[in-house]
Amino acid sequence: MARRALAFVIPLVLLAVLAIVPTLPLDVPVVFAGPLDSPGTLGLLALCLLFAGIALTYDLLFGFTGLLSFGHALYFAIGVYVTAIALTRWEWSLWQAVAITAAVGIVVPLVLGGVSLRVGGIAFAMVTLAFAQAGQVLVQKNPDGLTGGEEGLGLDSDPLPDFFVGVLNAKYLYWLALGYAAFVFLVVRFAVSSSPGHVWQAIRENERRVEVIGLRPFGFKLIAFVLASFLATLGGIVWLIVVGTGASPQVTTANFTLTLLVMVVIGGAGTRYGALLGGFLYTLLDLRLGSFASSTQVQDLPTVIRTPLSEPLFILGTLFILLVFFVPGGLAGFGRRLRVLRRSAGLDKGGLEGSRP
Repeated sequence: MARRALAFVIPLVLLAVLAIVPTLPLDVPVVFAGPLDSPGTLGLLALCLLFAGIALTYDLLFGFTGLLSFGHALYFAIGVYVTAIALTRWEWSLWQAVAITAAVGIVVPLVLGGVSLRVGGIAFAMVTLAFAQAGQVLVQKNPDGLTGGEEGLGLDSDPLPDFFVGVLNAKYLYWLALGYAAFVFLVVRFAVSSSPGHVWQAIRENERRVEVIGLRPFGFKLIAFVLASFLATLGGIVWLIVVGTGASPQVTTANFTLTLLVMVVIGGAGTRYGALLGGFLYTLLDLRLGSFASSTQVQDLPTVIRTPLSEPLFILGTLFILLVFFVPGGLAGFGRRLRVLRRSAGLDKGGLEGSRP
């Protein structure tokens, strides 16, 4: 009973703490360039929270259902591009743009998922990659001048509410990103705890056994696929508003999906908070290591040390390798691993004391 209560209390307390961050004029040296309530820091935290939620949408597929998809970027890109086109090219209102994007974010994964899930394993991963590549080519071809091609599509901010426009309104963008992350967490937690959620986890462990007991895995996997893709589409809408500059073709690449996979692995696939933690930390490091690499502390080091430390990707790659080797279950499983080691050490100590004459 106490553990169940903590499972509700901890997220609420964490949400309350994160909600008051824009009101805290605190300095966190090295980690942030300015106080917590400064526009730059709030913009950085907004992106960290946003990608924490997006990583969790991917974990719903990979960690909880066991579906390795290389095309998750396609559905995030739908949220970005359809919204940008509706606002900028068609001059629709924000709510009209969100409505059409949400509809596309359901129909497209329903159709493509119905095709992709006819195969499994690596074949499924390759089919999802093929669909994502098709989406990337479509964006680059710039049909009817809608997508802007390789230069991307700027965002017309006129249809947006005033409190979402401008540097001085960074706190509202932060709360928007926080709301998205909290919404994804609640939806995923409810879905995973539901009857279909238990079937997803059974499919992840042994799909053949699910078939033996009389269930059809295809329908359950399609539900997970559509839900995860739809949540990623919502993330694309939020990203477009938070960034504020417009749609970029970078969000359509396979590298975007691979980045989500790395976030999930770092945090811990199939865990309650792992993907959120991995997405937040990876984004923070990715955006802040550039400043660290150009700092005087690094530049004053000998050339042999300075050269690799001046490359943020080298540092990220090294940290990822160390985590995979020494914390294979991800950061979320680190505490559990310590408890197991401590318990085994206690048993060994007790056995040695018991064997003494």
